[in-house]
Amino acid sequence: MNHIIESLKGGIIVSCQALEHEPLHSSYIMSKMAYAAEIGGAIAIRANSYEDIVEIKKAVKLPILGIVKRDYDDSEIYITPTMKEIDELVQATVEIIALDATDRLRPSNVTLDEFVSQIRSKYPNQLIMADVSTYEEGIKAWKLGFDIVSTTLSGYTPYSKKGENPDFELIERLSRDTEVPIIAEGKIWTREDAVEALRRGAHAVVVGTAITRPSDITRRFVEAIRK
Repeated sequence: MNHIIESLKGGIIVSCQALEHEPLHSSYIMSKMAYAAEIGGAIAIRANSYEDIVEIKKAVKLPILGIVKRDYDDSEIYITPTMKEIDELVQATVEIIALDATDRLRPSNVTLDEFVSQIRSKYPNQLIMADVSTYEEGIKAWKLGFDIVSTTLSGYTPYSKKGENPDFELIERLSRDTEVPIIAEGKIWTREDAVEALRRGAHAVVVGTAITRPSDITRRFVEAIRK
């Protein structure tokens, strides 16, 4: 197993992202958020956009799981959807590139198989991670040769399992039935969630909103009190 992937084992990856409409949208702020996560013991950072990643790399020495979120009119996919975003992430020298590996067409009607082939042809040594929403997508990603599979998109596609809790069943099944590390991501709100994900076989756990989105954290407290 690649030494970078091995270094993630049993750890917490903190997702430091803020989109344009969010109060903390700033590459500087995200770099400080990543630094705080590093001090707290995070073993890697998941980050969005070339600009944020460049600033974060100045602040921390941790591996970066990089994505670029970008909307295209002809596709629902927005997590690293085309080679343009792949090129940006390679230029930012991220250790791992994550991309939407769901069973949907990319912009210009590019299939996942075609996209992976393009990436491997141009950047044969780049580690890539599949963000999937179902068991079948995870199995396909493994067979296509992704280095890591993540449960990031479970509940976020029209056909995947809905619910407020992490998809522990998906984590467990993919950990059992594939030969690549499985990263648990999505709806992990508590320490107990993170521990349970690892117990179910996850190689590592990504925590985002519960750590780095104060507006959402506040909203959960407010909603609980109102109920």
